[in-house]
Amino acid sequence: MNIYARKRQWKWLLLSGGLIIFLGTLYFTNVIVNKIATEERKNLRLWADAVNRKASLVKYTEDFFAQIKEEERRRVETLAEAYRRLIQSEQENDLTFYLRLIENNKTIPVVLTDENYHILSTNNLEGHSTSKWNKDSLTKHFGTYPPITVHYIANKYHFLFYRDSRLFSELQDVLNDLNQSFINEVVANSASVPVLITDSAMTKIIASGNIDTSLAFPAVIGNILGENKPITVNLSEHGTCLVLYKDSFLLTQLRYFPFIQLIIIGLFLVISYFVFSWTRKSEQDQVWVGMSKETAHQLGTPLSSMMAWIEVMKLDGLKHEALDELQNDIDRLEVITERFSKIGSKPQLQIESLANLIRRSMTYLRARTSSRVEFDLQIPEGEPYLVPLNANLFEWVIENLTKNAVDAMEGHGRLSIRVTEDPKQIYIDFSDTGKGIHKGKFKAIFNPGYTSKKRGWGLGLSLSKRIVEMYHKGYIYVKHSQAGTGTTFRIVLKK
Repeated sequence: MNIYARKRQWKWLLLSGGLIIFLGTLYFTNVIVNKIATEERKNLRLWADAVNRKASLVKYTEDFFAQIKEEERRRVETLAEAYRRLIQSEQENDLTFYLRLIENNKTIPVVLTDENYHILSTNNLEGHSTSKWNKDSLTKHFGTYPPITVHYIANKYHFLFYRDSRLFSELQDVLNDLNQSFINEVVANSASVPVLITDSAMTKIIASGNIDTSLAFPAVIGNILGENKPITVNLSEHGTCLVLYKDSFLLTQLRYFPFIQLIIIGLFLVISYFVFSWTRKSEQDQVWVGMSKETAHQLGTPLSSMMAWIEVMKLDGLKHEALDELQNDIDRLEVITERFSKIGSKPQLQIESLANLIRRSMTYLRARTSSRVEFDLQIPEGEPYLVPLNANLFEWVIENLTKNAVDAMEGHGRLSIRVTEDPKQIYIDFSDTGKGIHKGKFKAIFNPGYTSKKRGWGLGLSLSKRIVEMYHKGYIYVKHSQAGTGTTFRIVLKK
């Protein structure tokens, strides 16, 4: 089992373990969040029940005060009738009864005037000097209710001015305090519930708490409406009102916390993956550069010696066909040494004829390949296909793809090299009749060290990918492959 197969197994094991840990953590967190959310929801229900109970108390108090107010009105009307009867009464018993009825009024402030608003008598106006009062003064102090007209003889009448009794006024203050206290307690609630108090038509906000009211009115209402059933209350100063509320911010946070946790952990894992991948790739690049330069250095010494020995044999007059081929191989070794020396540094690209470069490479490789391998060059005559290239490095790509194809065909088959183009790019397809590649390995074969052979470093395709994509800004990939039929590699270069 090679390193990439083991690596794949370890990835799946680690991924499975991480997924189990993550799901366990997410489940445990979700259980805790649900418990807290349940408690928070319980607090919200308790708050809503308390608001309902206090709203009922406010309504009951409002009704009670309305009854007291009606009773006050009846008492004043009774007093007015008593005044009228007192004026008209001629019997002593009746006079005593009406006088006692009037004297028993100890709470309601009243003023009796003639038709010209001259004060005839007052009652329960302690602390007020009425000697200079006129119609305007009476209207100012008793403007809440219209005066009662008391007719005592034809075309003769008195006015009875009155206002709420001191006790009723004090109770009214208590009611106002109760209403204001209700509003304050609802708005500044201990459950941290976002709440609005509006009129019955929801056209005006009376009070708010724990909610942003700087937005447009429809947006504020829409932000809170619909989550819970509104609570109806009657407030003396505002009439029928609605209490709108929604889940607290804490409850909302708890509801979305597991998903936020999932996103954060996912982002952390993605960032970590890219950081480690970048680090690993940087380390691989350093290894590539170091190994390539060391290889070039190691090749340089024996290559220099071989060149010297060739010259010595030529000086001695030795002539043989093998000597010329040996010279060709030494020249090839020089090219290879130069290739290795350029790995890790940015190569110089020059406009080259891709067609000539491929033909030149195939001429060299055909002479060193089994005769049972058929080479088929599908390159239109007269079309140079000019592209920016580093000839030495790109020939290396052609050699690697050719050697891989020959190995895949086990020294017997057909290798086709086809060049096509469109207005912006040139395509080079290397098609063999070998054993094919499994689809799941289309990307893995370009990894350093990956090989299906018993011997070999597994660096050829990795080097080819580096040369094509990093140095020539192109693409190389497996276009298609089928087991037992063959494989097609495609190189894409910009014109």
